[in-house]
Amino acid sequence: MANFFSDNDDLLYYFDKGLDWGPLVRATEREIGGDAGPASVEDTVQSYRDMAEMVGRFTADDVAPNGVAIDREDIRLENGEAVLPPRMNALFDRIKALDLHWMCVPRELGGMNSPLLLYFINTEMFARADVSITAHHSFHGGIALALLIFSIREGSTKFEGSKISDTRFREAIEEVARGDAWGTMCITEPDAGSDMAQLRSVGEQDADGNWFVTGQKIFITSGHGKYHFVIARTEKPPADQHDNPLAGLGGLSFFLVPAWTQDEHGRRHRTVTVDRIEHKLGHHASCTCTLTFDRSPAFLLGNRGEGFKYMLTLMNNARLGVGFESLGLCEAAYRMAKAYAADRPSMGKTIDRHEMIADMLDEMRTDIQAIRALGMYSAVQEELATKYELFATHVAKDEVQAKQIERRARVHKANARRVTPLLKYFASEKAVEMSRRNMQIHGGNGYMKEYGAEKLLRDALVMPVYEGTSQIQSLMAMKDALGAVMKAPQEFVKKLAQARWRSLSARDPLERRVAKIQHISLDALQFLVRKTATDKVRSLSGKPLSQWRHAVTADWNPKRDFAYAMLHAERLTRILTDVAVCEVLLEQSRRHPERGEILERYLVRAEPRCRHLLDEIQTTGAELLARLQQDERSHAAAAE
Repeated sequence: MANFFSDNDDLLYYFDKGLDWGPLVRATEREIGGDAGPASVEDTVQSYRDMAEMVGRFTADDVAPNGVAIDREDIRLENGEAVLPPRMNALFDRIKALDLHWMCVPRELGGMNSPLLLYFINTEMFARADVSITAHHSFHGGIALALLIFSIREGSTKFEGSKISDTRFREAIEEVARGDAWGTMCITEPDAGSDMAQLRSVGEQDADGNWFVTGQKIFITSGHGKYHFVIARTEKPPADQHDNPLAGLGGLSFFLVPAWTQDEHGRRHRTVTVDRIEHKLGHHASCTCTLTFDRSPAFLLGNRGEGFKYMLTLMNNARLGVGFESLGLCEAAYRMAKAYAADRPSMGKTIDRHEMIADMLDEMRTDIQAIRALGMYSAVQEELATKYELFATHVAKDEVQAKQIERRARVHKANARRVTPLLKYFASEKAVEMSRRNMQIHGGNGYMKEYGAEKLLRDALVMPVYEGTSQIQSLMAMKDALGAVMKAPQEFVKKLAQARWRSLSARDPLERRVAKIQHISLDALQFLVRKTATDKVRSLSGKPLSQWRHAVTADWNPKRDFAYAMLHAERLTRILTDVAVCEVLLEQSRRHPERGEILERYLVRAEPRCRHLLDEIQTTGAELLARLQQDERSHAAAAE
C-alpha cells in the first residue's frame, strides 16, 4: 500500500532527528515543572509516528483516489442547507471513524493530546492527497482546540494542578471532535476584507445581558457548519470622532455563534442562514458560503473590544495551516511532474534529462525542502509560545515559575511572529508556481483534465489570497522588520557589523554565504529606514522649528511616510524569507552535516536573487510614487 509519510525521506528526517521533540512533548504533556526522561519522550514520539504512519496510509489510499471525482461533483443548496456529494460524506465518515478530529484535544476531554505540530504534518499529507478536502477537515479538530484555547484565555476553563477539570464549551468541543459538527471563522464582509477597521457587523447586548450578532459574512470556508467564530463591532464612538480607537480595531469583539438549535425531534431551527454557496475555480470539495446573521444569539468570548486580539490567534494558526496545505500541494505537483518527465521521451531521451526541465525539477525539490524546514520551525515556535503563555497564567505553581515560563513564551512568540507571515507568503506563492510548472512540464497533456495537472493549478490559485493575501503578509513582515530597527538602532548596527564580519571570517563556508545574505537583508532594511527618515525630514520644510520634534517622534502617517517601504514590502519579504530559510537550514547542517547539501542547493538560487531584489529596492519606484502622490493631490483638489 502507498503511504504519504513513509515515502517522504525529508519528512521522515524531522521525526528521526530533525526536531527537538523534548520541549514540545513536555509542553503538550504539561510537564513544565521538571524534565520528562528521554525514554518517555521517545515513547511519546513513537506514538506520534504511529499516527503519522496511519494518516499517511489513509491519505494515499482513501483521500487521493477520491479527489478528482469529488472535484467534479457539485455542492448544492437545498432548503437552506448545503448538500455535499455522497462520496465526500463517505470519506468524512471514514475520517470520523479514525477519530482524527480528536487528535489535539486534551485527554481530560476525551482526546489524544497530540501536539499541533503533528496536526500540521498530517495537514501536509492530506493536502498532498487533495487540498480542498484538507480545507474542510481543518475546520473540525482545529476549531475544537480553538474553543478550548479561547476558554482558557478568558478564564472560563478550570484546572486542578495542570489538568483540566472543566471548560466553558465542553459540549461543543466534544461534538466537533466526534465529527458531528464543525466550525468556521467569519471575518470577511462585502466591503471589508483586509481592512478590518471597516467591518460593519454588529454585536448587541439586551437588558438581560444576552448577546446577538447582526450582519453578513462572505467567503466563509465550510460555512455550512454549526459553530461560527464571528468578529463584530460592539463599541461605537461619537459620530464626530473618526480618529477614536473605537472607530477602528478597538471597537471589535469576538463571538461564538451557533448556527442552529435542534428540537427533541431532531429538527434544526436556524439562527444563521446560508444565503448562497460560491461556485469557485478550484477547491470544489470545500463549501464556501455567504452567511447572514440576523440578531443571531451569540456568546461573547473574552472582553468587549478584544475581538482583534482573539482573531489574531485564529489567523496565526490558520496561516500556518495554509503554509502546510501549500506544502502538500507543492509535493503533489513535484511528484506528478517528476513522474511524467521520467516517462515522457523526447529527442532521444526522457524529458527529465533535458537541462531546462531538470533545472525546474531541481528547484521544485529544493524549495519544497525549504518550505518544510521553515514550516516545521514556525509551527514549533507558535505552539510553544501559545502553550507557555497559557501555562504562565493558568498552570504555573508560583509567581517565580510563572515569570520563567513567560520569558520563554516571549522568545518563542517573537520568533513565531517573525516567520509566520514569511511561511504563508513563501509556501502559497510557491504552490502556484509549482503547479504552473507541473502543467508546463506536462505540455498539452497538462491542459487536459484527465492528467490532474490543471486541477492542482486551480486549487493552488487561492493560496496567496485566503487567510491574508501575500501583500498583507508582506506589509506585516515589513512593518515588524522596520519597527525593530527604529526601536533599537544600536542593536541593528551591531547586527550589521556582525553579519559583515561573519561573511568574511567564518570558518564554515556555508556560514559565510548565509552571513552574506543576512547582510543583504540588513542593507535593504537600512536603506528603507534611511529613505523613510529622509523623506520625513524633507516633509518638514516650511514647518516652524518648534514643530519638528513632534513631527519626527510622533506625527507619523503610515500611508504617507512609509510609502516607499510599502512599495517594496514584497521584495523585502522575499529577502527576509531567504534569510529565514537559510538560517534554519544552517542550524540543521551544524547538527546533521548531510543537510548542508540542501542548504547549498538553496543558496545557489537565493544569492543572486537577493542581490537582484536589493538592487530593485534601491533603484526603482520613485517615479511611481511621485505619480501616485500627484494623483492624490488632484483627487483632493477635485473634492474641494
